[in-house]
Parts: sequence; structure tokens; C-alpha cells
Amino acid sequence: MNVSLTVNGRPASAEVDPRTTLVELLRGPLGLTGTHVGCDTGQCGACTVHLDGRAVKACSVLAGQAEGTEVTTIEGLAPDGELHPMQAAFRECHGLQCGFCTPGMVMAAVDLVQRHPNPDEHTVREQLEGNYCRCTGYHNIVRAVQSAAAEMGGS
Repeated sequence: MNVSLTVNGRPASAEVDPRTTLVELLRGPLGLTGTHVGCDTGQCGACTVHLDGRAVKACSVLAGQAEGTEVTTIEGLAPDGELHPMQAAFRECHGLQCGFCTPGMVMAAVDLVQRHPNPDEHTVREQLEGNYCRCTGYHNIVRAVQSAAAEMGGS
């Protein structure tokens, strides 16, 4: 089947097997390897991208379900080479350790701040429950999200 969608502001299409997941489409035919595959069951959040502006786990979405949608990946957050405020905050606050979970965590965090412009620590921890950092680096991730929220228009 052919899937046509907009990825990071650009039209994209590929011929895929109907069982192909969105993350497989992104990493394979479209060559966007910033989105990681962790558990492949939608539990770890490493594959989080934005689908029509909302965070989704791309291993739980079939590529065909993304037909006609707009997808933003971690590569799309910094289209002109300037870091998104969330990416800058993760770097500034050392909100990463090995970095494997970071792209999915950043995408989930951007969605979180769009829905909760001034998140307190409890809200950040609760909203990021679906994203696992196996290096146990949550403290600095929470600091990064709150720092970015202020930069993105919160207080």
C-alpha cells in the first residue's frame, strides 16, 4: 500500500506492507532515525512523535493510519538547526544520560507543555509516566521540562 503524509513540514510517501508501523516507516523508507524503537509494544515511549500535533507512540500506529496526517519527529523540532526550547532545556539541565529515551521524552514533554503551560513537578512526573528512562534520570528531566515550559510561554 502507498502511504502519503507530511513529515516535518515536507510531503512524504512510501510503498509499505499494510502491517508496517509508523516508526518503521519513519526509520526505514523515510530515513528518519531520530525516533527510536525501544520495547516495540508502546510501553516505553522511545518512539514518541507528534501526529497532527499530539504525542503518539509510533510503534502502536500503523503507517496506513497516518495517511494524510502531519507527523513531527525529533528532527522536525529544530528545522533550521536551532534547538527547540525543550531540546535546549534538556541539554542545559542534563536531562539525559545515555540518550536513548531522549527523543521520545522530548516529544512527549513538548506535548505536555502545550497542554499544561505551567506544569508542577507532580504534573510533569505523572504526564511522562509513559516514557521510561532506564538510566533513572528523571530528576533532571523534570527540571528540564519545567525550565522549557517557562521558555515556551509559561511562567
